[in-house]
Amino acid sequence: MKFKVNDFVLVLDENLSGSIKSISGNTISIETTDGFLLDFEAGELVKDTSKSDFKSGIFSHKSISSVLDEKEKPSRRKSVKVKAKERYEPTMEVDLHINQLVKSPRGMSNHDMLTTQLDTARHKLDWAISKRIQKVVFIHGVGEGVLKIELEYLFGRYNNVKFYDANYKKYGLGATEVYIYQNVKPN
Repeated sequence: MKFKVNDFVLVLDENLSGSIKSISGNTISIETTDGFLLDFEAGELVKDTSKSDFKSGIFSHKSISSVLDEKEKPSRRKSVKVKAKERYEPTMEVDLHINQLVKSPRGMSNHDMLTTQLDTARHKLDWAISKRIQKVVFIHGVGEGVLKIELEYLFGRYNNVKFYDANYKKYGLGATEVYIYQNVKPN
């Protein structure tokens, strides 16, 4: 195998690698990645083609110390400005339309659909409480109002929530917003 100066090589039978600094006959001097100069016979080395251009390709225009200095500089945190209106927007929305919950509502009775929607609402509300999410909007649609009445009954059974109609501009009449109190002591 032909070696030349600055080739990156691996040492056989040892966990060493480095770049070639000088070649004299069959003896090759390499500088290890730790900075030591070591001599090896040509048969003990293998050229590492994946890193042969490592130093010349990546750090050709900058020294390693300048890269480290750049990384160690404290960078200013960029704060994201949130409008006052958006601060009070709910963080979680749950769409309870049946076509969002099941692949196909074909073959389901009205009772099955309502049960699926209520189970989803209960599960999502319990999850939001466990994750300490403060506001959740349940989108139920207008329809005949059966789901809305059942949701109000469900939400009324929780002692740590209050609920009201969601933002009319955004959701119309088909959504209920639930506010979850975070520090309620059990009775």
